[in-house]
Amino acid sequence: MKLHVPAAVLIGLFAVHAVAAATPAEPFVVALTLKDHRFTPDKMTVPAGRRIRIELTNQDAALEEFDSEALRVEKDVTPHGQVSFTVGPLQPGSYPFMGELHADTASGVITATAAP
Repeated sequence: MKLHVPAAVLIGLFAVHAVAAATPAEPFVVALTLKDHRFTPDKMTVPAGRRIRIELTNQDAALEEFDSEALRVEKDVTPHGQVSFTVGPLQPGSYPFMGELHADTASGVITATAAP
């Protein structure tokens, strides 16, 4: 079977569109800092339905562990170190997190909201 050039081009465009639609969106990036055993910001709003990449910088001279049962993640961050990790995609709702080693001061919440 011989395809006409315009039909082949059209088929190719549909194939490219299908691959682009199947490619997941880049993660939504959140920068989080730990200083004096406190997270900044301690409240964040992110889009629901997206993967979230958390880039955590520890400015303290002590080891800390980012811990969240709701996000299903535990990540150590070395003194004066950085760690990056991905969670989600998240459903609309609130997701508390804490610093496992300084839970009395290091805590926060990520709120995932649906687009209007």
